[in-house]
Amino acid sequence: MAAENGHGPSASEYIQHHLQHLQKNFSFESVKQTSIVDFSVFNLDSVFCSVLLGVLGCLLLWMAARRATAGVPGRFQAAVEIICELVETQAKGVIHNETSRKIVSPLALTVFVWIFLMNAMDMLPVDLLPQIWHTAGPALGFKDYLRVVPTADLSTTLGLSISVLLVCIFYNIKIKGLGGWGHELISAPFGAHPVLWPFNLGMQLIEFVAKTVSHGMRLFGNMFAGELVFMLIAVMGGSFALSGTGIGLAIGHVLAGTVWTLFHILIITLQAFIFMMLTLIYVGQAHDAH
Repeated sequence: MAAENGHGPSASEYIQHHLQHLQKNFSFESVKQTSIVDFSVFNLDSVFCSVLLGVLGCLLLWMAARRATAGVPGRFQAAVEIICELVETQAKGVIHNETSRKIVSPLALTVFVWIFLMNAMDMLPVDLLPQIWHTAGPALGFKDYLRVVPTADLSTTLGLSISVLLVCIFYNIKIKGLGGWGHELISAPFGAHPVLWPFNLGMQLIEFVAKTVSHGMRLFGNMFAGELVFMLIAVMGGSFALSGTGIGLAIGHVLAGTVWTLFHILIITLQAFIFMMLTLIYVGQAHDAH
């Protein structure tokens, strides 16, 4: 990215540029109206990276299943087995319905691996893929914006949490029946008296909305903060290079990036685990009656 005056971008311009998404505005024209109704704006970089990493995650799990042996497992098989056992153990502790676990456990495993891979994109150098896209994007008719961490995009994390909400609604209806769940919505938590029905329904709706929003916001907030720290470290290194500051500070920049990257490995793993655990807990709550 170059500034319009021919000089390098300032720190704020650099960060603002790197926080822009590659977007596409899909608008639909109504047949009966002349106005254009803008339904949504798609962040194409988030969609592309998340789909690509989802396919990659499924491919890795499929390869592990195909190569699984009864003898001494290799490192790859052992790692996948440890993750599978971890997820299955957590699922057994939360969801006691064995039939449901046959679907929920693989779902939780997929969520964990998928989110881990999306979070891990933050480990790449800040300017690596955006710089490649800077030359290819405009040639293809796109702007040179590109963000490669899908979970640093609120639309991605809220999309995941809304999907979990839909799974919870499905199991509420499947386990309790439509009538049973409807009765629960108006009778809990204050009681089944008709006067309390509106208050019960309001509390239930608030609970569903709060869990969904906090589920997505927690992942987004942590990954956005981590991405921002990497950008600040990159700005610091660029400032040292342009100012001709001593080699000691340049080495400090490299060390700062390395230390934060090593620490960030814990963050990306922990956030994937937390999202997976909350998914299991929310689905488990859908099996419980108030």
